[in-house]
Amino acid sequence: MSSTATDYDVIVIGGGPAGENAAAYAIAGSDRTAAIVERELVGGECSYWACVPSKALLRPGHVLSTALAMPGVSANGLDVEAVLRRRDAFVHDHDDSAQVGWAGGNGIDVVRGTGRLTGARSVEVDGRQLRARHAVVLATGTTANIPDVPGLRSALPWTSRDVTNLHEVPRRVAVVGGGVVAAEAATWLASLGAEVTLLVRGSALLAAAEPFARDRVAAALTDAGVQVRFGTAPTAVERPATKDTGEGWIHGGAAMIRLRGLESESALEVDEIVVAAGRAPATQGLGLDTVGLADGYVAVDDHLTARDVEDEWLYVVGDLNHRAALTHMGKYQGRVCGDVIAARAEGRPLDDPRFVASSDHGKVPQVVFTAPEVASVGLTEAAARDAGHPVETVELDIAVAGSALSRDDYAGRAKLVIDSATDTLLGATFVGPEVGEQLHAATIAVVGGVPLSTLWHAVPAFPAVSEFWLRLLEARRS
Repeated sequence: MSSTATDYDVIVIGGGPAGENAAAYAIAGSDRTAAIVERELVGGECSYWACVPSKALLRPGHVLSTALAMPGVSANGLDVEAVLRRRDAFVHDHDDSAQVGWAGGNGIDVVRGTGRLTGARSVEVDGRQLRARHAVVLATGTTANIPDVPGLRSALPWTSRDVTNLHEVPRRVAVVGGGVVAAEAATWLASLGAEVTLLVRGSALLAAAEPFARDRVAAALTDAGVQVRFGTAPTAVERPATKDTGEGWIHGGAAMIRLRGLESESALEVDEIVVAAGRAPATQGLGLDTVGLADGYVAVDDHLTARDVEDEWLYVVGDLNHRAALTHMGKYQGRVCGDVIAARAEGRPLDDPRFVASSDHGKVPQVVFTAPEVASVGLTEAAARDAGHPVETVELDIAVAGSALSRDDYAGRAKLVIDSATDTLLGATFVGPEVGEQLHAATIAVVGGVPLSTLWHAVPAFPAVSEFWLRLLEARRS
């Protein structure tokens, strides 16, 4: 280590929500010092290129759909420019000064530049040496993966960053992928007027979801005019007039995609290609080799400490530890991690439940903001059976007074996965308009191990959509 290194108690590489939480919790109420090293924008992927802009683009379409389903309410469609302006307001036109101000207000220094490990508790930022007394936290996340298809990279396809920050709507667009990013992007692109073709290599969207959930999303996308092509993958791309026009602008002329389906080959001409085919760990140049780690995801224990590094000084939160690639779970890990760092710095024991990232194990909540939304927590039926649980299920349509009053065309379905030996929820999945707002009750039941006999006494308000909980419990009772 250099004798001229700047010392901090905690150094966080990566200024997204997970890293911010880790830094803030690690020094809260103390005289400890912390620095966040960020090469782009403080606030990270979620704030500027993922969760926030994508939901800003999705919400207007959801609101319009509700309005069109309500007699007595007139709707004239979406004003694309106004939708994009609202999105820009939420991402602050990529100005992170407010987040930098938050950091300073919490006693956290922001160090601009690319951070890399140079040994135990040692970080270099563009030639500047930093040293951590207690902990280094890696929170660099992931980057979009581009499949190795001939001509695809040179065609400069859009990634998630482009499609969430689009400045013009392509007339014809192909979305490559079948996961959450692909399904959500197809949803908002269609609502903004694009002709969307969704190219799904497998046989289903949202492959990890309950079958009824993914089938309803696929059917709704088809009804919205999206061509959903299962068992189809690009084999080559030709785009003669490629042009690097910048993030969110159409990258040149039309592209021709050669496709291979289940039984035949075909071609598709589009104005833009969106690649939503998974993520890769952002570890290039991170210096993992200097502490005995290979490039890639970094395994951690339930205190978020790197498993293969001695002396409990290196922590990993967020997507990079490959436990639950969701912003809210990264923030949760950041809170746990920060509390663990603080306790170890003060010599306190780690025997309180808050020092253990227990919800990463089979208790993860997620909302897919398609139309309809998919909200889930815990295990699916298939996952529960694979794990060896004695499984009982209850499944029915969400058809209660509250749902009928909320919109005339309300259609939804709910499923509970129950451990019949303990009478507790292992998981729940809801599909329907705005069911994300119904998820937290299920999350509390799953995390808290609340018996269904106790849930019987949690009386839903009338007339609210949440009354479907009563119908589920009644179906099991009968």
